[in-house]
Amino acid sequence: MLSGIGNALVDLEYRVTEEELSTFGVQKGAMTLTDADRQREIIARLGDRDVHRCSGGSAANTIIAFAQFGGQGAYCSVLGGDHYGDFYASEFRELGIELSAASVAGETTGSCLVMITPDSERTLNTTLAVNAMFDRSHIREDVIGSSEWIYVEGYKLTDDNGAEAVEVALHHARKHGTSVAVSCSDGFIVDVFGDRLRSVLQHCDLVFCNEREATALAGTETAEEAFEALSSRYRNVVVTKGAEGSRVHWNGTTANVPAYAVTPVDATGAGDMYAGAFLYGVLHRYHPEHAARLASYASAQVVAQFGARLKASHIEVRDSILSSARTL
Repeated sequence: MLSGIGNALVDLEYRVTEEELSTFGVQKGAMTLTDADRQREIIARLGDRDVHRCSGGSAANTIIAFAQFGGQGAYCSVLGGDHYGDFYASEFRELGIELSAASVAGETTGSCLVMITPDSERTLNTTLAVNAMFDRSHIREDVIGSSEWIYVEGYKLTDDNGAEAVEVALHHARKHGTSVAVSCSDGFIVDVFGDRLRSVLQHCDLVFCNEREATALAGTETAEEAFEALSSRYRNVVVTKGAEGSRVHWNGTTANVPAYAVTPVDATGAGDMYAGAFLYGVLHRYHPEHAARLASYASAQVVAQFGARLKASHIEVRDSILSSARTL
């Protein structure tokens, strides 16, 4: 089983123009933390245009992908006692994923406003809301102990309580022999919370990062230099490079995996999908290069559509890549 630890956010996805985005005071292509009032203000300015709603959060998207490929998933977070919280929990029930998320009466469920510009870039405006209350009491040792791997998003390191909860989860993982995968999540996590992140990575078995995160984490100029540096520091490393594919360092071997060419529509969730597909492959004992090819193909399909949840059949996508691959 793969269990995730991260924020529970209801994603609200809108198409916007470059001009509109420039008026919202956010950095294009990045994630900006905001309060609930500011979130409501931007949504009001977007008016009554079409919105796509789904349960999400970075690690949640990864666990959902893993489960839809055929894996057994669990997720640990916290919800508000509101209609968004009810919506979130109902989606996880429908997906067959074990959700360990207390519903806190009187609190608001977190949300992520995803603004998609015509070049397919996604800009995130996130209000954590009740997620800021997530602490060590929400970590379940029994779930970690029954998991083969846990997956932790770097976003949980942005506050003291979340960082402490991650440390508790790592302690339980070491105690029970559960492997740990960590996503850097965003460049600003490395820039602002780099000390916390590096401390966590010292106890992890696999680190996921994109080019921006990799160079910041390694302190290098290029993604290639970063990959070499990180591969020497950590047991297993995956660096995704968008249209240039990805590089994988797994148990001492290295694989270069090309990207699959698509017409980009929306980059939301591509990295989360990559992680979910890769973890599905390696947890089911496929060669890491085959796992990375599945991850590359699945993430390309996400980029070619609107929304972070893959619309094509996960099983057909899985089998199109792995049907002829051998397990280790």
